[in-house]
Amino acid sequence: MPTKSALNIGVVCGEHSGDRLGAGLIKEIKKNSDINLYGIGGPKLEELGFKSEFDFSEINIMGLVQPLINYRKLSKLRSSLIKLFIEKEIDLFIGIDSPDFNIGIHKALKNIHDNRNIQVVSPSVWGWRQNRVKPINKYIDLTLCLFNFEHNFYKKIGHNSLQLGHPFSQLKKFSTDAVLKKHNLEADKKYISVLPGSRESEIKYMLPTYIEFIKDHSLENKDYIYLVPAADRKLMESIKKSFDGLKLPVVIKENAMREFLSISELSIVTSGTATLESAILECPTIICYKTNFINYSIISRMLKVNNIGLPNLLLGKSYFVELLQNNFTKENIKQAIKDTLLLRESPVDIAETLREMLIGVGYSKAAQEITLA
Repeated sequence: MPTKSALNIGVVCGEHSGDRLGAGLIKEIKKNSDINLYGIGGPKLEELGFKSEFDFSEINIMGLVQPLINYRKLSKLRSSLIKLFIEKEIDLFIGIDSPDFNIGIHKALKNIHDNRNIQVVSPSVWGWRQNRVKPINKYIDLTLCLFNFEHNFYKKIGHNSLQLGHPFSQLKKFSTDAVLKKHNLEADKKYISVLPGSRESEIKYMLPTYIEFIKDHSLENKDYIYLVPAADRKLMESIKKSFDGLKLPVVIKENAMREFLSISELSIVTSGTATLESAILECPTIICYKTNFINYSIISRMLKVNNIGLPNLLLGKSYFVELLQNNFTKENIKQAIKDTLLLRESPVDIAETLREMLIGVGYSKAAQEITLA
């Protein structure tokens, strides 16, 4: 019986959470198909033998203003990837998150090539910028959604989607004793996790206020240690530099987020995927976000939802405190801590509710679906 020729797959992923999702999906595809991978990704994809064309952080640019400032750079990177995918005659393009960057690739490939286009992680068209629905329908063959409300949105507009579900549905807390021992932390201290973000642009806007909060709160609460995880070594060095000379009770470590959240009394988290991780790890969560004035002015007018935090969106209510833009101050964080510690519902019950909402078809079924001719 002749061996089926290898699938040529183009992949574009621009951040760590997408890198983990992409790696889970590619692992499953590799079980049933010989594949050649081309494009960009992070360390998890590279563990599978994937060679990224350039550092995936190059396209990790958020907001409305920064992409415009970096338009020429992003256009050049996108064009180089489109050229690569055409040269390699890819059968399948998988764009993972980074929707504004990836939709342009979906469009270019669909216009000149008969490949199958897949988007992993839905653009937040249910929340804002619904003008993106038209190109999604036209250029993307299948969208893999993480959340049920996204899948339901696509059903209503007639777009082909699949609820992949989210790997966080399997997420469980680490043992407190194991975390304390591994990171040489004291058992008689209290811990607050402070998550400034996984992008340089987020850290730029968020970290100064977090530092001011830690300065104040640590003076009034001598028994607290503040745990600051970093997504990678580059971000860790950047965060450490911001704390240089301050002599604050902080522990800054790379790739320790879930361990830190597992032992924390509560967390103060920059809005994004990490807010959901925190809630599912049974850690009461304060959701924060700040960007430049122009970004926020435009985004706030375009939003179609009342909350931006993923746990609140999934729960359908403003359960966790959200401190956005001008409300993101050290004084409001301190008040939010008092409010958060008074929440009536058990963090364990909230976590279980969220886990159930994240169950989907999984990587195996999704891999079968996206490789269909």
